[in-house]
Amino acid sequence: MGKEKKAFALRLDPDLHRAIEQWANDEFRSVNGHIEFLLREALGKAGRLPKPAPSNPANNE
Repeated sequence: MGKEKKAFALRLDPDLHRAIEQWANDEFRSVNGHIEFLLREALGKAGRLPKPAPSNPANNE
């Protein structure tokens, strides 16, 4: 199963929300999904994404 998502309130300037909403629509994403995409992209470029946990080779047999 996928990871559980953390829910929290986010306050945005209405003009910023409209711009993100239009961009999300252009990319066929929800506003929430697009914000998550943009944050993940920025974190990756900054080298701040957590490293994935190494797989356990004993479980791959």
